Amino acid sequence: MPNDSTAKVSLLSKPAYVCTIMTIVAALGIWFGLMTKNPLWVLFLLLPTVIYEVIRTQEGASTKYSSILLLIILVLEIGLIVFGINYDLAQFFETSEKYVAGYALPLGDIKTFGPILTAVLSAVLIFRTYGPYTKWLAIIIAVGSLVAIYLISPNFFEQALKLIMNELFNRLENSFI
Repeated sequence: MPNDSTAKVSLLSKPAYVCTIMTIVAALGIWFGLMTKNPLWVLFLLLPTVIYEVIRTQEGASTKYSSILLLIILVLEIGLIVFGINYDLAQFFETSEKYVAGYALPLGDIKTFGPILTAVLSAVLIFRTYGPYTKWLAIIIAVGSLVAIYLISPNFFEQALKLIMNELFNRLENSFI
């Protein structure tokens, strides 16, 4: 019969429990972020979820790459906000939007582009991964990314939400054809 410490370790090693903990941590980040109007809460407390997503994601056409890219972008985004770095991507690319992974993403301040890109990459993971836990984690990341977009730039929030909803409806439509 296992002792109490062995039972606790085995419970935490189960993906459902870890995903539940990640959901709570991300929800706290969203709550603190909305209360303080500071996206760093959301981004910092999404970090464990993204790290676990990288660990859980299996090799696939674009899934492992997407999860690793999510982590890199999240860390860079935190750095941009902490150090107050502003850079107008629309002016740099001389266009108002760029296509990334088949999605037209609006350009503006670089700090807004990071969460938009993480929302898109998490949508890629939602639709291209097979495991329920990687999908669960991707949904948490998508929601956290949308909240971060809202806190950084409410104007871009509407565009990002529209982009994700359009893709969701396109995927659902294609599923029934």
